[in-house]
Amino acid sequence: MIARAVIKVGGRLAADPGVLHQVGRDLARLAAEVSLVVVPGGGPFADAVREADRRHGLPPSTAHWMAIQAMDQYAELLATVIPGSEIVRDSAGIATALRRGAVPVLAPSSWLRAADELPHTWEVTSDSLAAYLAGLLGAERLLLVKAVSGAVDGLVDPWFRRALPAGVGCRAVAPAELPAAGGWLRGDPAG
Repeated sequence: MIARAVIKVGGRLAADPGVLHQVGRDLARLAAEVSLVVVPGGGPFADAVREADRRHGLPPSTAHWMAIQAMDQYAELLATVIPGSEIVRDSAGIATALRRGAVPVLAPSSWLRAADELPHTWEVTSDSLAAYLAGLLGAERLLLVKAVSGAVDGLVDPWFRRALPAGVGCRAVAPAELPAAGGWLRGDPAG
């Protein structure tokens, strides 16, 4: 296990700078309690890819890799709002950042291109990619920070359950619920 938890930050949160900055502060506090890695959504950057696909009819692999590169762009944004964070690109970078006490924010495109085990379709979004990465990292928990909370299955893409490894606990929370997720992330029985 490199990190106990993967926290995926939904791209829709980028629409409200106040919310995104609060999420960044909350993530920095949680990182002081539990070993975690932040995985970005695609947000407005992936929306631009969807629009390009709609207009130009991109080949599925082209749209897939462009959307994953959109996650890299959102990672750069997240690293500016999470105090003490740094961009990492692979498991070694995550381990190094954690040893230094930094909050690793994964820009996943190079790692995912090397692994390339998931289908190249819009049914595989950053939620499924975060679940897949949680498995690669040996994480015990996956927390999805979404614009709204609710049952995980109602908030994720069709491929998500296939990408989530058995035994990885998963929850979805809205930004206001993030501070209270620390107990669950640590594995506290009452969390």
